[in-house]
Amino acid sequence: MQAYLQLQKDLGLGKALPITPDWSAAADFLELIKNHCLKARPKTIVECSSGATTVVLGRCCQLNKQGKVFSLENAEEYALNTRNNLKDFALDSYADVIYAPLEAVEVNNESYQWYETKNLSKQKIELLVIDGPPGSIQKYSRLPALPKLFSQLTDQAVIFLDDAARDDEKAMVDLWLDMYPDLQHEFINTERGCSILTRHKQVS
Repeated sequence: MQAYLQLQKDLGLGKALPITPDWSAAADFLELIKNHCLKARPKTIVECSSGATTVVLGRCCQLNKQGKVFSLENAEEYALNTRNNLKDFALDSYADVIYAPLEAVEVNNESYQWYETKNLSKQKIELLVIDGPPGSIQKYSRLPALPKLFSQLTDQAVIFLDDAARDDEKAMVDLWLDMYPDLQHEFINTERGCSILTRHKQVS
């Protein structure tokens, strides 16, 4: 818990982050996205799954005095909890939690359950944080994230994938790199593994 307390102090939060041990992102992953957000100052942030990440990113937008988080959440109860947490931290104007039930989507002729996106902002995305849907739902649970959202990514967009030490996530990253050759990949050896993907323009 000490790492979470340090993160809370660094962000100047007046109360403890809403942490659920089995579900919340590890403190070192939150530290990575916090550092990036404060440095890059993205205007549009999309995250897959809500929770402590939403509070951290919302607080970063508040400190940056710009930016907004759009969080896709398939569990209505969790969506409500995150909205309440944002209100408790007075961050609700910096983040929208979108209740997004899972629906069938097709990627590479395979069917997956992934977030409904009809209520997601169509703005260009500068930061994409992928921490859902849960891996227990299906194999390669998070694979549709890039096929569904790639067209909205800016040329400078940065993608953070949590739980990247798992075999499914490693395989997904390989598939993404095949599908999108202009992506570069860096693996960070955090508690659960973090893959960072960035776009670069091909040199002709």
